Amino acid sequence: MSGIPVIETRPADEIRAFQEQKLRELLHYVQQHSRFYQNLFQANGIDVGSIKTIGDLARIPVTTKDDLYKFNKDFICVEPEKIIDYITTSGTLGDPVTFVMTDKDLDRLTYNERISLACADGSSHDIYQLMTTMDRRFMAGMAYFLGIRQMGAGVVRVGNGMPEFQWDTIKRLQPTIAIAVPSFMIKLIEFAELNGIDYKNSSIKKVVCIGEPIRNDDFSYNTLGKRITDAWPVKLYSTYASTEMATAFTECGAGRGGHHHPELVIMEFLDETNKPVRPGEPGELTVTTLGVEGMPLIRFKTGDICVAHTEACSCGRTTARLSPILGRKQQMIKFKGTTLYPPALYDILNHTPYIKNYIVEVYTNDIDTDEILIHIGVTETPPNFEKELKDHFRAKLRVAPAIKTDSPEAIQKRQMPEMSRKPITFIDRRQK
Repeated sequence: MSGIPVIETRPADEIRAFQEQKLRELLHYVQQHSRFYQNLFQANGIDVGSIKTIGDLARIPVTTKDDLYKFNKDFICVEPEKIIDYITTSGTLGDPVTFVMTDKDLDRLTYNERISLACADGSSHDIYQLMTTMDRRFMAGMAYFLGIRQMGAGVVRVGNGMPEFQWDTIKRLQPTIAIAVPSFMIKLIEFAELNGIDYKNSSIKKVVCIGEPIRNDDFSYNTLGKRITDAWPVKLYSTYASTEMATAFTECGAGRGGHHHPELVIMEFLDETNKPVRPGEPGELTVTTLGVEGMPLIRFKTGDICVAHTEACSCGRTTARLSPILGRKQQMIKFKGTTLYPPALYDILNHTPYIKNYIVEVYTNDIDTDEILIHIGVTETPPNFEKELKDHFRAKLRVAPAIKTDSPEAIQKRQMPEMSRKPITFIDRRQK
């Protein structure tokens, strides 16, 4: 178990005691420095000295994305001269929010990514090809770079897109691990096949997958994961993270969910009424950040629905693991009496030949219910393509959305508007 933080191998009661000590330190800190939490505690008659256990956290109201948007500056706990880096969220489901990081926060971010990449079987002997941006106020690219640097591994900062440049870099520098959005790996495969590149025998042996799911609920590869690994014998590692918690949940080699780092966040899984779900049931991941100086959060609702797995892992860690994200609470669709999350649609689209790219658009119809229109990028279609695709949707989901075809180039422009940091595959035009 070399390289695994000691706390991540301890019994559950010891991890809980460790977190409760860190929680008391956090509450004292925000009581002194956070205008938002000072106001929240006062409005709800909360004496932070009485919050001593993780169970006691339930007495504190949750923090939402709307709170971050409305009271953004009130969350900042430090003077401007202590701020080293300014970051914004991606704004996938609304307006972006600014986060600030101190020197201490950058150290925490570095630690998080170092142990996360080590969890994904990385070491100082590897060379990482970073296929994501480090600019545009993006936290992830910088986190990867800092973590790799502290690990002592090599890093090649290529950025996103540019398949030709990616392959030229792989040929020249022989990186062993890629960090990339998994759908981009499909584009790399297609480019290699069109240009006679022997990608199956390239130096890349592992891929840390960001931004899109590669596994089903049972941890088997989903359609996207299978499309990559059926063509290219690489090992995929799923990772889940967000700017708000500045923490990643990354798979180990067992591929059984993203490991929790208890020294960085406290986890809760809540239902629609903000009550804890029963063990093994899906709930909204809600986090309390530990060790954050600039903008700590208490009981922040991520909007992501998942399941906690607590059985022992073969890697030696005793920490809980996150299931694949089942969906985002804000993205839940009620379509013709069926509840859907976009990943269920994505899995079918990724499995369908001829489809190069797509965008799922949801809007409110004239009777105030949800409608789905899928914009599909295709270069050619066989006879009865639309009918067969709709039949496939009905077979898998019991309902079939509307479909509109366009050129892959037109869809790509909509997926990557100016200043976008990752592909947009979901557009929500519903009346709120």
